[in-house]
Amino acid sequence: MVMSDVLCRMKELAVDSVNPHLMTIATLTGHAVRAMGPAYSIIMDNGPARQKNTAQAVQAVGHECGDPFEISTLRREDYEFHTDTSDYAEILQANTRPSTMTNRGHQGPGAFLVMASGLDKHGIDSSQPLPYSHLDIAGSAGNYPDIPTAAPVVALTSHFVLNKA
Repeated sequence: MVMSDVLCRMKELAVDSVNPHLMTIATLTGHAVRAMGPAYSIIMDNGPARQKNTAQAVQAVGHECGDPFEISTLRREDYEFHTDTSDYAEILQANTRPSTMTNRGHQGPGAFLVMASGLDKHGIDSSQPLPYSHLDIAGSAGNYPDIPTAAPVVALTSHFVLNKA
């Protein structure tokens, strides 16, 4: 929930920015580890980021620098999963099952962040599309209490700062 509040504020600032790209990075789900293995970061783009091939570019530079990424896709059912049909809420944060036992268990949190922050109003069909990528680094960050791996710092620095894409 805290991440969605910050993302909402950044979305508000990004509307008036030149060439914005919003990102969230979290160790949200055990499903990411189960789906991709313990050494990989996962990147998921919304429509505007997908049009820019962000995930593919980050994956390619990550390959070059040994900071591997897998690409997941946010789908309609990921958003539907968080749609509440009752009169009590607009969005459901989660269900009662662990992410490892939930279908598309690492994509759902990405869709939730899009919906809760209002980024769903800034898709490819919007007059103000905002590129957004969510990274789940549960698999690549390392195991607590071991020293963290620093994934995905090298790949993101190479792509966004050094422009190696």
